[in-house]
Amino acid sequence: MNKLFFLLALGMISSAFAQEEKARESEKALKNSLNLTWQANEELSENEFVKAEADYRRAISKSGENAIAPYNLGTAYYKKESLEEAFGRFKQAGEIAGEKPEKHKAFHNMGNVFMKNEEYEKAVEAYKEALRNNPSDEETRYNLALAKALAKKQQNQQKDGEDEKKDQKEKEDPQEQENKEDQQDQQEKEGGDQEKEDNKEGEGEEKKEQPKQGEKPEEKNQPKPNQLSPQQIKNLLEAMQNEENKVQEKMNEKKVKGPKSKNAKDW
Repeated sequence: MNKLFFLLALGMISSAFAQEEKARESEKALKNSLNLTWQANEELSENEFVKAEADYRRAISKSGENAIAPYNLGTAYYKKESLEEAFGRFKQAGEIAGEKPEKHKAFHNMGNVFMKNEEYEKAVEAYKEALRNNPSDEETRYNLALAKALAKKQQNQQKDGEDEKKDQKEKEDPQEQENKEDQQDQQEKEGGDQEKEDNKEGEGEEKKEQPKQGEKPEEKNQPKPNQLSPQQIKNLLEAMQNEENKVQEKMNEKKVKGPKSKNAKDW
């Protein structure tokens, strides 16, 4: 029993020593982080932004309890209009901060970033959170009132734009719209009919130009074998008519002279 008690006591003492050692290391890390933060502050005051940025980052990496380093780095970004980076650092500071004054400052500046980006509704929420941590800050209260007014104006502008589009659409003449649709349908129909007619004509021409099976195109206007051409028939009829005229002329001559007398004497 005594041995068990001794072991438990030893374990508790070891744990206490471990926690104390961890606390000392954490305190040491925080101290180093704060020293780097003050150094970065000095560099920033001397307009050495690159060095200051590097030291702020080192300070943040040294300790997760130092809310000043990300807050100051966020402020430096904000002054340079690097709003996305600034917002990220302000948010980080608000999450790390254990005291309300520090949280208030972080959320206040997050609201300022939203105002710069014209995200007024988000700015309203950020300022409200800042006032929860410091209700007496008049600057935050003023910014909240301004953000609310701008958010309302923005909503009205968006609503007016939507109403204008809706009114413009309703003002369109229904009869004119219907006429446009009818005209479009008629054009499409005429185009389809013309296409069908062109296809039909094309098919007719193709059939007309194609010779019959077994027949050569050159033989269409040529006379068949052993058959007289129209010109030959015409010439033959004219010759027959001429012969008939000659015979008729001879018969007419005989009728005029009369029959010859018998035993006529010569002188």
